[in-house]
Amino acid sequence: MTAPPLLLGIETSCDDTAAAVLQGHDLHSNVVSSQHDVHAQYGGIVPELASRNHERYIGPVVRQALEDAGASPVDIDGVAVTRGPGLPGALLVGLSFAKAFASACSCPVVGVNHLKGHLYSTHVTAPGPEVPFVSLIVSGGHTQLVHVKPNHTYTVLGQTRDDAAGEAFDKVAQLLNLGYPGGPEVDRLAQQGDPAFHAFPRSKFDDLSFSFSGLKTSVLYFLRDIPEDEREVFIKQYRADICASFQQAVIDVLVDAVRRAVAQTGVRHATVVGGVSANSGLRAALSRFQEDANVRIHLPERRFCMDNAAMIAAAARASWGSTLPEPNLDIDPRLSLS
Repeated sequence: MTAPPLLLGIETSCDDTAAAVLQGHDLHSNVVSSQHDVHAQYGGIVPELASRNHERYIGPVVRQALEDAGASPVDIDGVAVTRGPGLPGALLVGLSFAKAFASACSCPVVGVNHLKGHLYSTHVTAPGPEVPFVSLIVSGGHTQLVHVKPNHTYTVLGQTRDDAAGEAFDKVAQLLNLGYPGGPEVDRLAQQGDPAFHAFPRSKFDDLSFSFSGLKTSVLYFLRDIPEDEREVFIKQYRADICASFQQAVIDVLVDAVRRAVAQTGVRHATVVGGVSANSGLRAALSRFQEDANVRIHLPERRFCMDNAAMIAAAARASWGSTLPEPNLDIDPRLSLS
């Protein structure tokens, strides 16, 4: 029996420089170099700084991934690299390195859709859910529902009309002076707070669209209504309750969307992937939903929720052999699944 190809995955779509070595469902290494400290002082990602740091770290990160895997460059059968969507400069660093590496090692390089990578983050070290299934991709840059069908075909059922859920988490964290990235800190504080403290709005449309701009703005107005000379003390006293109320609003919207997507498609399996899928409140709500509904919810390991190269290699592995290398492979910052 022929051994599965030994794949090098490379991911540089935003601010994480990542490389992984994957063979079948055996993950030999998974290295991620985060730039959070670099961008924290700006309250968000600065594209130029991100691309400069990718240039600085891509070589050492790939070298570390190979060393951890006990592999040399000539052992690699193929390179899978994110080609979009993402920041143009960041994507270009990863793709340029992947092309140079593949050329030096005489192996093929294939471009992977970053969103497809998230779809396969539940498949890295195990087969994952049976096809067809519904997947909610929810992160700092994306919030969309996807119907995954046989033969690697995808239908986008709905997506955000404005802010992504993860973006709303980070902006609310800024309002509460929680630093960047704010999602994990909001989640931590929410576990100590009262989700019924304040009824923030839940957006709902006839279709499967999302909107989190109004929710973010409602938190802003809620805080602005507090007299300025009392606001700092109020936030300090009720920060956990505000986080819990905000987070519960997001969770209610996301879980309801999964429920409606499952009912619409008739699938028996669903996945929730992306950075926000690491949120403990969301995971608990999905667990309760799974118990009440005739559906199996699949969540990635937390290490595969955030941007990583293992999921990029897993996405390439799913269609390896049927995907031909592209001689003119280029980045596409606005690449979509559909």
